[in-house]
Amino acid sequence: MKSTEELKAEHEGILLGLRILEEICGRLERGRKVEAAHLDGMAAFIKEFADRCHHAKEETVLFAELEKAGMPREGGPVGAMLREHEAGRACVRGLDEGIAAYRAGRPAARLVENARTYIDLLRSHIDKENNVLYPMAERLLAPGTDKSMLERFERIEKERVGEGRHEEFHRMLEKLEKEYLEEGK
Repeated sequence: MKSTEELKAEHEGILLGLRILEEICGRLERGRKVEAAHLDGMAAFIKEFADRCHHAKEETVLFAELEKAGMPREGGPVGAMLREHEAGRACVRGLDEGIAAYRAGRPAARLVENARTYIDLLRSHIDKENNVLYPMAERLLAPGTDKSMLERFERIEKERVGEGRHEEFHRMLEKLEKEYLEEGK
């Protein structure tokens, strides 16, 4: 598997998480209750899987290799992706605050607003990476770079997220997919 293929595969998991989060938002907007544990699980997925692991792979490995290959960090696609990562982190901070407010019995408006902003941002971001940045990377990166990148990706997973955590998140997403996306089918 190529490094960009691994990142694209992770995008599929993130997109599933976004669809679940979108359905959660819809339920909250319709005045339905959502289990706080589901909100906490989605927030953990976003922070640990999407950011601490996936974005770390991009920021510390892929983007560094692109810089070595001559792509500037500022002013180009890498700079744009970094700014979007930061914008996503701001949304997640707001999402956390919204979840805390919801747990305290306050309206879910802040939670939904930040979640929807994050969903829109990440969908657009993933599209740009899959269809622009990753193909550029595949053309620019020297042959043989992938093996080293994949080894560093593995190290990030173990050191920043922990053994087996990816699998836990995939099991959680499968459970929530059944509850939120397959309900009524």
